[in-house]
Amino acid sequence: MHASAPRSSEQSLGWSPNMWGLVRLLLAWLGGWGCMGRLAAPARAWAGSRGGPEPSLLRTRRSWVWNQFFVIEEYAGPEPVLIGKLHSDVDRGEGRTKYLLTGEGAGTVFVIDEATGNIHVTKSLDREEKAQYVLLAQAVDRASNRPLEPPSEFIIKVQDINDNPPIFPLGPYHATVPEMSNVGTSVIQVTAHDADDPSYGNSAKLVYTVLDGLPFFSVDPQTGVVRTAIPNMDRETQEEFLVVIQAKDMGGHMGGLSGSTTVTVTLSDVNDNPPKFPQSLYQFSVVETAGPGTLVGRLRAQDPDLGDNALMAYSILDGEGSEAFSISTDSQGRDGLLTVRKPLDFETRRAYSFRVEATNTLIDPAYLRRGPFKDVASVRVAVQDAPEPPAFTQAAYHLAVPENKAPGTLVGQVSATDLDSPASPIRYSILPHSDLERCFSIEPEDGTIRTAGPLDREARVWHNLTVLATELDSSAQASRVQVAIQTLDENDNAPQLAEPYDTFVCDSAAPSQLIQVIRALDRDEVGNNSRVSFHGPLGPDANFTVRDNQDGSASLLLPSRPVPPRQAPYLVPIELWDWGQPVLSSTATVTVSVCRCRPDGSVASCRPEAQLSPAGLSTGALLAIVTCVGTLLALVVLFVALRRQKQEALMVLEEEDVRENIITYDDEGGGEEDTEAFDISALQNPDGAAPPAPGPPARRDVLPWARAPRQPRPPGPADVAQLLALRLREADEDPSVPPYDSVQVYGYEGRGSSCGSLSSLGSGSEIGGAPGPAEPLDDWGPLFRTLAELYGAKEPPAP
Repeated sequence: MHASAPRSSEQSLGWSPNMWGLVRLLLAWLGGWGCMGRLAAPARAWAGSRGGPEPSLLRTRRSWVWNQFFVIEEYAGPEPVLIGKLHSDVDRGEGRTKYLLTGEGAGTVFVIDEATGNIHVTKSLDREEKAQYVLLAQAVDRASNRPLEPPSEFIIKVQDINDNPPIFPLGPYHATVPEMSNVGTSVIQVTAHDADDPSYGNSAKLVYTVLDGLPFFSVDPQTGVVRTAIPNMDRETQEEFLVVIQAKDMGGHMGGLSGSTTVTVTLSDVNDNPPKFPQSLYQFSVVETAGPGTLVGRLRAQDPDLGDNALMAYSILDGEGSEAFSISTDSQGRDGLLTVRKPLDFETRRAYSFRVEATNTLIDPAYLRRGPFKDVASVRVAVQDAPEPPAFTQAAYHLAVPENKAPGTLVGQVSATDLDSPASPIRYSILPHSDLERCFSIEPEDGTIRTAGPLDREARVWHNLTVLATELDSSAQASRVQVAIQTLDENDNAPQLAEPYDTFVCDSAAPSQLIQVIRALDRDEVGNNSRVSFHGPLGPDANFTVRDNQDGSASLLLPSRPVPPRQAPYLVPIELWDWGQPVLSSTATVTVSVCRCRPDGSVASCRPEAQLSPAGLSTGALLAIVTCVGTLLALVVLFVALRRQKQEALMVLEEEDVRENIITYDDEGGGEEDTEAFDISALQNPDGAAPPAPGPPARRDVLPWARAPRQPRPPGPADVAQLLALRLREADEDPSVPPYDSVQVYGYEGRGSSCGSLSSLGSGSEIGGAPGPAEPLDDWGPLFRTLAELYGAKEPPAP
């Protein structure tokens, strides 16, 4: 039940799709007679399949075949728009046929008139959201809803219109192209998209144009490739370009929609610019004391290029400047660093002039025509004068002086000059650490070095001194020099034997036999001074012969006659002479023992048997030993006796009951104040104590005028423990003294001594009537007045 106009008709007539769409809409509006085929035969066939009477074989009229409708997108009106009509051959116009529409958008987007079959669209459609709708149409009986014919499927297509402009989804763009590129160099490709139907009309046919960026860049209208439009674009002139590209649909014709984007084009750098010094002459100055490596100044050649294209190397062209200075490139590769290469001297040369060349390290052959890629500038360096220390005439001095010379002997002279002011005086001195023995002295004014004492070459050959030269007007300006003084040799040492010689000879040796080779040494230097001659004992009585070997050695030989054996060894005197000036000699002794030898030549004995004494100690040695032993025994006996006597004396003292304690204190004596500071009665004999004074007990809060009465000692024999308890109680009850925890003194000596008490403290009991000492203390003078008063002596009457 669906049909449509053939596609071949559209193509044969050459109408545009828009034209055919209008025709379709017109036909659909005219009714179902021309756009809806009659469905009688299909209906009868369908009815037969449902069990109805079998139709007769009649030729039926063929219906118009259709399958789609068209609706223009974005069409909006005040009322629903009719887009087509459904009609069935079964419909006789009696109102018994009912048309139904189901499928996509049925009832919402598309509605159908049940009586007439007219299809309307109720709202504006957008092809970009949905391009077509598939629907199902059917005619049924209005009363029974019985299908009058099978359902037919058809499509409603949304007809595209140019309602979407082109857009650039990847914009804005950024691109880079090397500067100085040729015309037509590809920069970037831009792409725009149009949401309209590319298969229908020119709504999606795009054309690219340049809105902004001419005349530097162009764009391909069809592909959107951006290219350079002019040659030799210079980055140093303009580095960045903003190009606006437009895309327009409808093939670029009027009425089409358009969209634009921006392309930021950056010119990348190439090495197309040579370095250039901004000035032709550079002037620097440096102090003459600047050491090698000191920075003098910086030079920079201007290069507008970037990165590696601007890296430069610097060099000195003239040999005059390269000897005193050197130039290198800094870590950034842009500046030239001029430094001192060797020490400078203002007095020798005051200025240097030379040329410096700057060259690009990376050169692109494609741009050699823009070269040369180097530049040259002149440099002048002025050397400035600076205070300098004195300069010695020599870097080091080598002097010599003979040994054994008297103090004050001239050794040599050092000389230094003030380079800044040659007439300025210089003061010389020897650094103490270089001449610890003070062997030399130097004249401060002229630098003359002399000996301070005799020198000995054999003790020390070289003396290394450090001489300091200082300016008088500036002590900070000083310089040093090494002075090596050699001590020259003189013949001041007599020759000596190389070692002590103690040899032997067999008593059976043949005459003239060699006994020993003797060597001599001379401490003086090699030469005539060290040549030694040997002279031995001469005459027919000589027991040995010495023969000079003329090489610093001599041979000791047996004489032609046998040597008589004896107990003591022979002492052979040898005289040694040197050949120096003056000639020095010495005498040495060689010890030779005559021994008995075995047949193999080994020594058996070096003394005759008849004269050998028995082994043992001599009489004198034995007497000395006996004397020492006797002396030791006597000392031991004396020590034991003294110790025993001391022990017996101690035992006698232990048997006696001695209870005297000596009290020692560090207080300084105060004369009469001692009688008030200490209670001497505590140390007195209790038997001789005075009776207590009657009266009430003294107060404890004031110092009493009289002492508290002492309690009498219990009768009977003296008991130390009882007596101590008594004294402790008295001390606790005595108000004149602070309370004591214990009594640490005791002056009672006890009874039973045959000689009585030896202490003078006991004489206190005689105060107040007892006779005093045998000799009156008053006769001892004023120095003992306090002592006399203490023991009860009467004060002398006042004059």
